[in-house]
Amino acid sequence: MPSLTGAVVLVTGANGGIGTHFVREALARGAAKVYASARNPRAWDDERIVPLTLDVTDAASIAAAVEAASDVTVLINNAGANPPTASLLEVSEADLRANMEINFFGPVLLARAFAPVLSANTPGSTIIDIHSALSWFALAGVYSASKAALWSATNSLRLELAPAGVHVVGVHVGYVDTAMAAHATEPKLDPAVLVAKVLDATEAGEYEVLADETSVQLKAALSAPLEAVYPQLQRTAG
Repeated sequence: MPSLTGAVVLVTGANGGIGTHFVREALARGAAKVYASARNPRAWDDERIVPLTLDVTDAASIAAAVEAASDVTVLINNAGANPPTASLLEVSEADLRANMEINFFGPVLLARAFAPVLSANTPGSTIIDIHSALSWFALAGVYSASKAALWSATNSLRLELAPAGVHVVGVHVGYVDTAMAAHATEPKLDPAVLVAKVLDATEAGEYEVLADETSVQLKAALSAPLEAVYPQLQRTAG
């Protein structure tokens, strides 16, 4: 069963609201070291936290991170971004590709790069991928597409890495009270609550985290007719 006790954790997007809570909570649960990675890593007030420069869209940066953090046992793919517009019809090709680079290719390429490290550092090695409730709801266009792709990739990675003893967790959540969701007026989950739920589930050996009611409802709706999930299709047909 995965455990944070004595673990060596790497958190991407560690400067953000969710990332910072992952860093702190991992240590609170007994992690021996946390690599707090970001494009421009900040200073921390704990010697167990190691700032690490990492651009998840850059192959050389990923390779350097693997070399610097060859003792990692838990990889938390938390870094993500919103495009300037969600519309697949209006977003520029450059922004469309950039969003896929950050939200999809980055986590997948990091998982690939760290797979040998994690496989060598079993038992207890784990990958945690932060998806979104919007993986299952196309309301956010570009963002939904990138997170849906990551959800699918996480399922595939889980199957491929299981024989090597690497546990893979996928996380779905709606709005979280961070700067990234500052525009939203809907209810938001406290990032500390999200992180606690994710790490509780990880240590319990679970494969998937539905962190809020929005995620629960959207997953349940996957088997429903499209007209029920997207009422605007009924109006279009009418």
